[in-house]
Amino acid sequence: MTNVVRFAVRGETIQLDQLLKAAHLVASGGEAHAAVAAGRASVDGVVETRKRAKLHPGQRVEFGGVTVVLHRSDDR
Repeated sequence: MTNVVRFAVRGETIQLDQLLKAAHLVASGGEAHAAVAAGRASVDGVVETRKRAKLHPGQRVEFGGVTVVLHRSDDR
């Protein structure tokens, strides 16, 4: 079973590596970079290998059995 987490994006975008760290899915930026480079993260169902890929509210990131749903920080 996949765990689903909502994450509030402040501003227009967040980088994939920053999201993984901010959502506590990795312990460090280096771990985030290695995981993304190894193809362990997907965005909207597509494997993403760009560690600084810009993500927007409304997108979904899957990583390690967790789905992170991005929303605007002012959405309830």
